Amino acid sequence: MMTDPIADMLTRIRNAVRVERPYVDIPASRVKRGVADVLKREGFIWDWKEEDTEPVKTLRLELKYGPNGERVIQTIKRISKPGRRLYSRSKELRPVLGGLGIRIISTSKGVVSDREARRDKIGGEVLCEVS
Repeated sequence: MMTDPIADMLTRIRNAVRVERPYVDIPASRVKRGVADVLKREGFIWDWKEEDTEPVKTLRLELKYGPNGERVIQTIKRISKPGRRLYSRSKELRPVLGGLGIRIISTSKGVVSDREARRDKIGGEVLCEVS
């Protein structure tokens, strides 16, 4: 049994980026699909797709690198953890690295980036920070 599947997803992405893999496979869930969708919208990955595998479906994320092999995802870390949940209002969300990074927020409207949460004036659980 895995206690924190989001942390597992982030660790798989971090490890794949470190060894410059073109893609990474992750067991699928609704929240993970939302996180992958936010990463795609914000330009941190090329694309993602869901594949039918046994015993569970798999998400395949196509990782993005610069023209000279630079990493687009420099850091990715979990903020809210199972032992200590962190919630934030839209007014409390500040830009990461002056707008170069994002926070991924789980809201009542789904999983969104901090920019979208500030724009729509909704708060929620801060899942992770990517820069």
